[in-house]
Amino acid sequence: MTREIINSKIKRVGVLLSGCGFLDGSEIHEAVLTLLALDKAGARAFCLAPDMEQHHVVNHYTGKEMQGESRNVLVESARIARGAITDLREIDTLVLDALILPGGYGAAKNLSTYAFKGASCDIHADVAAAIHSFYTAGKPLGFICIAPTIAAKVLGKEHLELTIGNDPESAANIEAMGARHVNCPVWNTHISKERKVVSTPAYMMETSIGEVAKGIEKLVGELLSLL
Repeated sequence: MTREIINSKIKRVGVLLSGCGFLDGSEIHEAVLTLLALDKAGARAFCLAPDMEQHHVVNHYTGKEMQGESRNVLVESARIARGAITDLREIDTLVLDALILPGGYGAAKNLSTYAFKGASCDIHADVAAAIHSFYTAGKPLGFICIAPTIAAKVLGKEHLELTIGNDPESAANIEAMGARHVNCPVWNTHISKERKVVSTPAYMMETSIGEVAKGIEKLVGELLSLL
């Protein structure tokens, strides 16, 4: 009984992945650093991904699209999660306290169409539903790298403050979707406190993995402090 009481106090945080590899899925460094930061902070991470086909498959050695090849976002994300992953449609079964979306082009190609349509993008229905659910429940949300564009599209009417670093085009798109963009260095974060939304630039900026780690660890700490 004592052990159950202790475990019930552990924060449960979802990490929503979009594949495996920054050109067509989740940015692996960002995803792993998020999982590491959560573990170091004493939280329990639960990886999720939608069961869908990727927009396309990119050879990460050549940078070119692999014609005639297809991969599944849930299956590819399971590589990062070491197999411990849940279909996004089953998110309610996990009883989570917060949700984090790492970046990578998968966020802009699979979870949304931002890479192709900019501010006019569409968001995967299950992704939008999950974000709305956490937001309306007052549960913290974290967005890394390009993922704040998803937040802007889904919650732009809530006048969020978000950062993707200092990229002019993405900042303009975030503003066009109704949110406010705030410039931010890679090692830092921006908190939209009243909305319980935290974002950090990560690899939206030319930087090192060490600087990305600082920003992600800060994001995780601030996210947990909002619980």
